[in-house]
Amino acid sequence: MKDVFIGIDVGSTTTKAVVLAGGRIAARTILATGASCARTAREALDSVLRSAGASESDVAMTISTGYGRKRVDFAADSVSEITANAAGARLLAGGHPRTVIDVGGQDSKAVSLDDSGRVVDFAMNDKCAAGTGRFLEVMARRLDLDLETLASTGLASTNPLPITSLCTVFAESEVVGLLSEGKKVADIVAGVHEAVAARVGALVKRVGLRTPVLFDGGAALNEGLRRALERNLGVEITVPEHPQFVVATGAAIIASEKHSSR
Repeated sequence: MKDVFIGIDVGSTTTKAVVLAGGRIAARTILATGASCARTAREALDSVLRSAGASESDVAMTISTGYGRKRVDFAADSVSEITANAAGARLLAGGHPRTVIDVGGQDSKAVSLDDSGRVVDFAMNDKCAAGTGRFLEVMARRLDLDLETLASTGLASTNPLPITSLCTVFAESEVVGLLSEGKKVADIVAGVHEAVAARVGALVKRVGLRTPVLFDGGAALNEGLRRALERNLGVEITVPEHPQFVVATGAAIIASEKHSSR
């Protein structure tokens, strides 16, 4: 396999790698980032190339992105997650999204795109865990649930309980209090999703809501959160297949474009 392009997205929680060949995704892989971004990025490269049946000599260009992008020493260049997300969304959305929501492990982003898919504005929550995947992890642990179970549990709720604290520590205390009062776990989970949706929805409103809306990142696998965002924003939201790979895919697309323009 010749002229393949690699996108490496080194996130705070997971590292994703995508192989693009002939304009199509040939392979993808995801690993826990762990303590060493550089080592995990190399492991992700080796893994995704094996999956694609390719070797490193086949790689025409690699682009890195994500918070650890500067630690990927085999990448030809790096780009911001905002830029990579926009590029990946153009390929994977099945249309032309005008707003992209990305809820990651340590931050959340709302990106506004023009009609050609270029970034015109964005807003980010990276100062507080509230409204991020980390917030969901903390709440899941407190409720003795894994993330997959958390995603489905809230769907059974008929009475979401408000979680009013914006701070993760105080919100966790609220959840403990609700449990001690004997409140239903499903209603607490639904309240957690509504709280995250409110925080993320505020980012979207800062950049200006435009439809269609695409939701990506690992948290987009959470159906309860998607529905809470739809209620908050009053619009239908699309989640692509494999939403956690949108940014890495965008990096691979940018690698292909940069190589072609040489």
